[in-house]
Amino acid sequence: MAEFADIWTYLAQGPLLWLTATLVAYSIADALFKRAHQNPLVNPVLIAVILLAAVLGITGTPYPVYFEGAQFVHFMLGPATVALAVPLYVNLGRARQVVWPMIAALVAGSLTAILSALAIAYALGVRGDILLSLAPKSATAPVALGISESIGGSPTLTAVLVILTGVTGAVVATPLLNFLKIKDWRARGFAVGIAAHGIGTARAFQVNETAGAFAGIGMGTNAVLTALAAPYVIRLFL
Repeated sequence: MAEFADIWTYLAQGPLLWLTATLVAYSIADALFKRAHQNPLVNPVLIAVILLAAVLGITGTPYPVYFEGAQFVHFMLGPATVALAVPLYVNLGRARQVVWPMIAALVAGSLTAILSALAIAYALGVRGDILLSLAPKSATAPVALGISESIGGSPTLTAVLVILTGVTGAVVATPLLNFLKIKDWRARGFAVGIAAHGIGTARAFQVNETAGAFAGIGMGTNAVLTALAAPYVIRLFL
């Protein structure tokens, strides 16, 4: 047992260990997701997070140590977000046909996401940097972290909230939209992109290509509007 502990201490010092662990965890989660016939309840991001959290807990590894090794994945969030401009360009013609309904949906969805989170938390007695960290929860992670830091929130807490928001949206969006009998893939995708950013967009692409494309548009435009609106909206609660 002591020898194993010594070996683990040596391996844990290498940054590639946690990058590899992240990739392996997601590969396992993705395999389970496919085996479950892409059931939204078997969300690969959620499963990967649970697996990694279990490993960190069992090994007693602090999060900063893990992040030092896995930060390359974090770095790739930026290029991945920019890459979503491709579906925007491809579907630019279709988006122009519904530009005004999209603008109305964007304003309503973005402001509702910010106001509802802040109002509920404020009513429950949440104050300070925890309250501020809630504001950008529906924006994509790279943007949300920047917003959180600029308004005095905790980027670490915001990152957790962003993941929870995305996973929740990816799980409930399809059943909810089916229940509401919304059949237009453009509307479905755009709504998911606004509410559940990148994780929801990934789920939308799995359901329908058009939905995925419009989810990407929703995610990108919501990130911009959230960055502009959040600093002003939070003044209502200070």
